[in-house]
Amino acid sequence: MKRIKLIEVRSELGAGTRGASLGIDALRIACLNKGSDYFRRFNAVAVPDLNHVLFDKNHFPYAKHIDSVYTVLKGIANTVEQTLRFGEFPLVLAGDHSNAAGTIAGIKAAYPQKTLGVVWIDAHADIHSPYTTPSGNMHGMPLAMALNEDNRALQRNEPEPETEFFWRRLQNLGEPGPKLTPEHLVYVMVRDTQQEEDELIARLGIKNYVLDEFRAKGPKLVAREIYERLRFCDLVYVSFDVDSLDSRFSKGTGTPVEAGLNVQEAISLCHHLLENERVVCFEMVEINPTLDSENTMAQNAFDILEAATDAIQERLRLEAATSRGPRGEVANG
Repeated sequence: MKRIKLIEVRSELGAGTRGASLGIDALRIACLNKGSDYFRRFNAVAVPDLNHVLFDKNHFPYAKHIDSVYTVLKGIANTVEQTLRFGEFPLVLAGDHSNAAGTIAGIKAAYPQKTLGVVWIDAHADIHSPYTTPSGNMHGMPLAMALNEDNRALQRNEPEPETEFFWRRLQNLGEPGPKLTPEHLVYVMVRDTQQEEDELIARLGIKNYVLDEFRAKGPKLVAREIYERLRFCDLVYVSFDVDSLDSRFSKGTGTPVEAGLNVQEAISLCHHLLENERVVCFEMVEINPTLDSENTMAQNAFDILEAATDAIQERLRLEAATSRGPRGEVANG
């Protein structure tokens, strides 16, 4: 990979609270206020969103606006796949976390024969399906899409056939079938879940680093342990939801939760994760400036984004240097 490509996704179709579509612009304002040239340094592409359908009646109570979500996620998957095929590093800035299912599908479409690992840094497990969701909000479902997991054993809802149709399309987006297996998924800071998710996580044996364990070990050791768990994965995708931060630092997000990371811990964790050569994509989601005061959430998130990007760039520079011979020729093999 030669350089970073910013992929901007303003869709907030999956969120229960309005405003995440403004998160990218809040990051840009934070960038300006800090005097940074961040958004001038990288090429960016915007994936079309369909946020206008939020003004229309929702016909899918157990997966709100799932038809439009499918269209948006298909666009994300195509953009991520194309970016990877061009040898660029996709850095995705998105509205709500449902968009991450499109990112995962795009990675697998670009590398269908590779084994993918996912590091999910989030207050929420996001592993509901239309059969178990208490809200119908699709930002609680991206990992169920990626894992092809319906959790029918704990079914509480009876989705309509149209919902089931689009749900299957989403689960088969990019490459048909599951995009990853439970042992290749690691949670960090998940702490606000429902019973259906808790039982599923326990049954699937998914590791979750909660605050006490994280603080006892520190970001560097946690990152090392994560990569030991993902040692059989060829590729890794890191997804950062800003509500992984403690609610003291994350007022400007749809669902802030206590007992999370502070900003410095998030910076350190992302640095140690992203310096690994197997990481092929990083995503940041769920900044909502309409719930914030003085753009504090976006300022904190931008500090994390800059540090994460620095780690990615340093690694790409090292890879470029080691791929060349002593006089600058590209090495064979």
